[in-house]
Amino acid sequence: MGKVVMYSSVSLDGYIADQQDQPGPLFEWLTGGDVPLDASGDLKVSQASFEYTRSYWDQIGVTVVGRHVFDLTEGWDGNPPSGVDHMVVVTHRPPPADWDPEGSFYFVEGIEAAIAAAQELAGSRIVEVAAGDVGGQAFAAGLVDEVRMDVAPVVFGSGKRYFGGVDTQHALGDPHVLVGNRVLHLRYSVLR
Repeated sequence: MGKVVMYSSVSLDGYIADQQDQPGPLFEWLTGGDVPLDASGDLKVSQASFEYTRSYWDQIGVTVVGRHVFDLTEGWDGNPPSGVDHMVVVTHRPPPADWDPEGSFYFVEGIEAAIAAAQELAGSRIVEVAAGDVGGQAFAAGLVDEVRMDVAPVVFGSGKRYFGGVDTQHALGDPHVLVGNRVLHLRYSVLR
């Protein structure tokens, strides 16, 4: 099985969105460079960020998100973002009535079941868990192997926390650090 990685862009003070669920300047680094990150050409980053991010994105088989993020993005119009093969949505509600049951999205109740389903779908590839409430649940349950953060130079003061509701201490390994244009890429292994 591939590893489980908790990931998001984050403010210096640990938020992935403001109080209105808006990321504000957290993603400026994705448009502030000159190297296209994907085929659309809409995302352009520095060379260092390209090498770091593209190699990570190419390893992701499944992304796990909560129903709140799914609803905010309108389900990405049924197309998983960034070339990901499958999306697992953690939810207590059924899929939207008009949703294609044969598509690349799977609706699962509970974080343990969602991670298990994602690992089955991903095989040896990475299972990415979106940071926030769902990521925090996976982290607190001991299901996360690595934490990745793209730290943007902004302080929100309040909003949606990177680690969601995690309220106990957890040890992480030494950081792997890469400096990009308007972003600090951090990666930590989770110590068990």
